[in-house]
Amino acid sequence: MGEPMMFKELTNMVLGELEAVFARMQEADVRPLLEALKSAPRVFLLGAGREGLSTRAFAMRLMHLGKAAYWIWDDTTPAIGPGDLMVCACGSADVGHENYIAQQAKNAGADLALITPAGEGYLLGIADIVTRVPAAAYKAKGDFVPSEQLMGNLFEQTLFLLYDILVMQLRQELGVSAQEMVARHRNVE
Repeated sequence: MGEPMMFKELTNMVLGELEAVFARMQEADVRPLLEALKSAPRVFLLGAGREGLSTRAFAMRLMHLGKAAYWIWDDTTPAIGPGDLMVCACGSADVGHENYIAQQAKNAGADLALITPAGEGYLLGIADIVTRVPAAAYKAKGDFVPSEQLMGNLFEQTLFLLYDILVMQLRQELGVSAQEMVARHRNVE
């Protein structure tokens, strides 16, 4: 294993990997997803594990933007249908329960937006929009920035930052003020 890396070395390594991922992404990579998010009356969000944690945080910010956004695992999530958008983050683009849920959403008439680094996988075959995030992910196969971090850390970290960047773009393009977003924040805590 060699000499253990110290805090600053690890920090520089992680930030360097993130910088390498975002250096490979352009506006054209995210524009189809942005347009779908803007036009969909309702957005349903799906992800598992740490990818899901990042995606759930995105659901919250979409609600702050004024979008009807639903985390797929919540008991209060309504039926999905035509005109709706399902956003699925899946590093490998092939996880059994995500494959099933995404296919059911498609069967109900929703569009599927997939966020993944993978170059192969079931979800790529059914997605209407694919946003490539070139970050190493757990069990993913494809052309992406390699990582010295554990399992899917790089993809999961990138997702969290990507979602925040998308929210900033959406806020500008939808003309939503920061004050409007703050007013939608939970106010009983």
